[in-house]
Amino acid sequence: MLDLGRLRALHAVAVHGTVGAAAAALGYTPSAVSQQIAKLERETRTTLLEREGRGVRLTDEARALADTAERLLALVEEAEVRLEEGRGQPAGRLRIGCFASGARGLMPRVLAELARRHPALDARLSEVDPHVSVDLVARGVLDLAVAHDWDIAPLPVPPEVEQAVIGPDRCDILVPRGHRLAERDTVRREELAEERWITQPPGTVCHDWLIRTLRATGYEPLVAHQAEENHTQVALVAAGLGIALVPRLGRGALPPEVVPLRLDPVPTRWLRALWRTGAARRPAITETVRTLQELWPEVAETHAAPVAAA
Repeated sequence: MLDLGRLRALHAVAVHGTVGAAAAALGYTPSAVSQQIAKLERETRTTLLEREGRGVRLTDEARALADTAERLLALVEEAEVRLEEGRGQPAGRLRIGCFASGARGLMPRVLAELARRHPALDARLSEVDPHVSVDLVARGVLDLAVAHDWDIAPLPVPPEVEQAVIGPDRCDILVPRGHRLAERDTVRREELAEERWITQPPGTVCHDWLIRTLRATGYEPLVAHQAEENHTQVALVAAGLGIALVPRLGRGALPPEVVPLRLDPVPTRWLRALWRTGAARRPAITETVRTLQELWPEVAETHAAPVAAA
């Protein structure tokens, strides 16, 4: 009989592409995942992983087995949902994915509140890109994701995934102190032509929104520097190397060398919770979504005043 835990390990490698990434998603060590798959190979008398450069490649037999594992895990989840629904209390493991600034600025408060209210709930957080998190929810790797999108760059959500709005996160233009616009309270997009921009890499939601928005004003933005972390973008602005559009959530206090300005109209990204339709009745899901929506106004208020640190 095939062991479900070992099938889960194989499925995770198939979804995430590497043993290390699978281990991070499952909360295990890479060696533990490798051991699980090695045992599964002995049980099935089949080679499942083959070395390919520094990584691994799933054999055809492994991919077929991973597809079967995905269906089995879905059935197990359905059974768990029914049991938890019957108890009426959030319990068991809840795998949550969240984008970087949300994981830093929102989730610690939410996870702490869930732990206080529901000791039987084992909520576990992974930091993931918003677009990636939607697919991970749809495939059952994550139970719930906190993602974001923008007005002109909506998040594509498949029909098997449900969503709920958590709230809006507003963004500011950050300029170096001494910049020609630093004494202004508000600027318009048209006034930012010819500026050197600091932004996230192409393919990210924030980068794509910025490029599409500025192109709509009639000019091609000059992207001088790319950095995934907002804190790195702030440091580059502080060094006088360009300007950046940075959301308030998770940004933290700004250094004295950086001045926040209001962009008119104000760019806003919307935070959303996403989960699979089949898990909608699970108390752990409904309570986590409720807690996210309940705590968001207070969290947003702590990030509302973009005042530079002294």
